[in-house]
Amino acid sequence: MDDPNARPELDGENAESEASSTVAQGDGPVSPKLGVIGSLRFFWRQLTSMKTAILLLLLLAIAAIPGSLVPQRSSDPNGVTQYFTDNPDLAPILDKIQLFDVYSSPWFSAVYILLFISLIGCIIPRTKHHFDAMRARPPRTPARLSRLADHREETYADVDVETALAEARSILTSSRYRVEEYEQRGVRSLSAERGYLRETGNLVFHASLVGVLIAVGVGGGFGYSGQRVVVEGQSFVNSVIDYDSINPGRFFDEDSLSPYALNLDSFDVTYETANLDAYGQPIDFTAHVTTTTPDGESSDQEIKVNHPLRFEGTDVFLLGNGYAPTITVRDPDGKVVFTDSVPFLPQDANLTSIGVVKIPDGLSEQVGMVGFFYPTAQPLDDGAFTSTYPDLVLPILSLNVYTGDLGIDDGVPRSVYTLNTDEMTQVAGRDSDVEAIQLSPGDTAELPNGLGSIEFENANPDAAAGDYSGSVPRFASLDIHNDPSQVWVLVFAVLVVLGLLTSLFVPRRRVWVAVHPVSAASADDTADESGSGVRVEYAGLARGEDPGLADAVDALAYRHGTALGVERP
Repeated sequence: MDDPNARPELDGENAESEASSTVAQGDGPVSPKLGVIGSLRFFWRQLTSMKTAILLLLLLAIAAIPGSLVPQRSSDPNGVTQYFTDNPDLAPILDKIQLFDVYSSPWFSAVYILLFISLIGCIIPRTKHHFDAMRARPPRTPARLSRLADHREETYADVDVETALAEARSILTSSRYRVEEYEQRGVRSLSAERGYLRETGNLVFHASLVGVLIAVGVGGGFGYSGQRVVVEGQSFVNSVIDYDSINPGRFFDEDSLSPYALNLDSFDVTYETANLDAYGQPIDFTAHVTTTTPDGESSDQEIKVNHPLRFEGTDVFLLGNGYAPTITVRDPDGKVVFTDSVPFLPQDANLTSIGVVKIPDGLSEQVGMVGFFYPTAQPLDDGAFTSTYPDLVLPILSLNVYTGDLGIDDGVPRSVYTLNTDEMTQVAGRDSDVEAIQLSPGDTAELPNGLGSIEFENANPDAAAGDYSGSVPRFASLDIHNDPSQVWVLVFAVLVVLGLLTSLFVPRRRVWVAVHPVSAASADDTADESGSGVRVEYAGLARGEDPGLADAVDALAYRHGTALGVERP
């Protein structure tokens, strides 16, 4: 006896149906496994899609924002040092995530490289497709042109099909259309298209972006940037050892430097004096320099803000300026142990400045001084000073003096703009029993504890009494760049703009002209009974938005009718 609960055996067709039913009654549709090759192919398609490229381009722009908000070691190492001084708690955190080296950080480079790959992956297949499309014939004429939105129809008497087609072809060709003739069901037609320049511009735009990325990468690898503070009357030689700081590219060769010389003859500043609301604001900065080529040829040049000096393959930018008081220190016997024009870094718009003087040798012990320079000194109630005007009206140099270990004997590099006083004793200044040394140009004072004397030299000793103009030299902070790819960056940037404009303003459109032969009796009321005529259909189709398509179809019909002898008002 058969088991009533037994299931019958399934043949092949029923088995397949049963399996499908089992899947359908499960938890849901089962996606096929991609596998390793499929996963890689899916990832590649996502990476090389245009949406991904645009997203990466936006992400790159966002990633570059910290580079403009935080000083970078590559362009402003002194600013980085000052940032650490001003923000001792925050700066180490930012340094760990490389916000002081944004453009060389791994996370910025990762976005950069992914964008590079994505753009190339987009461009190559689209270029092949565009090339094939340009070589292909225009598409066949649709069977029912009347279904298109932009459709016109005209009937012309006493016109044969050949004449109508020839005139239409001439008009379309002169309008830079590619034209192909077709015949379907006894109806001859012209299929025309133009606007491939739109896709060409699009490809030029993206290819130029890749060119910009390559040029920037090459320029960063073979170029360099360096900073140098030059005091009036002093010179700078374009060699590695003469830079205050230099940031070479990965493939930079020191032998490629052109050993030219640059002397800062004078530094002129014009301040606003007529407008009281803007009194004391700088109007113009001009560094007058003398450049000398390796061949010995000299010439006078000027450097202004936003007007760099282009010389011997480098761009010399004017970054900042300030005062460099000339300080001379003598030992108790009157022997000069230190003399130099020391750059003081400005702290405000009125050029209240701070500088450091270090004297490691020549005195009985090492001496360090932290100085405050006021171009136009105004005493405060607490005995300190402030500057009320950036030019030299009443200059005063105030110095706090320290003795002890300067920390430079251990071989560790120290900034010339800072003084570590942890291992030093203050012997003159607010936190000591001796007042800070205060000097005007030309004054001399004794150092505490019989260490010697210090003189604030007057750079313009021939000036009248009370006239301090030119008494303190100025310095200019120069930024020297060498980028061997900057011309290519400019070329590709221009191509980016041209390609973008072309892709935006060149319409991609297709138009068709279908000529139907008709008898004279059915042509129109103006037809001659003894003649014959044609019924012509005009239609257009745009790829994307094309607000001028309707007018283009109307203009084609108008010109064609005129060419066929139709009188127009």
